[in-house]
Amino acid sequence: MRSLIDRLRQWAKALKRQILLLWLCCRHPDMPRLPKLIGLSIVLYAISPIDLIPDFIPVLGLLDDVLLLPLGIALTIRLTPPALLVECARQADELRDKRIESKARWWVAALIVAIWIAAAKLLWTLNFPT
Repeated sequence: MRSLIDRLRQWAKALKRQILLLWLCCRHPDMPRLPKLIGLSIVLYAISPIDLIPDFIPVLGLLDDVLLLPLGIALTIRLTPPALLVECARQADELRDKRIESKARWWVAALIVAIWIAAAKLLWTLNFPT
């Protein structure tokens, strides 16, 4: 059992590094448009609290995270130029253990809350028209 927990922790660390790698690649000016689009959508999906299948649904709720994130990461990495991956991997390794302090985190959090509020208002309006 202990080995399984250790493997899950290592998998989570590797996933975090790959998400950071995608983010750095997407911010690079030499990144092609298609991998940038796919990479940004994977990064946003990874940091967003909104899932395609809610996590409270047994097995299926976690299945989208276990399948979609690694497949999206693999596709983006396959489409990204190798020289760009090497350059951004070096930066990702430097930033891996650092907590990124930025005002942008608060803007992203505010944007996610605004999306939730807009979705709730839309659902309310559709269910209870005036």
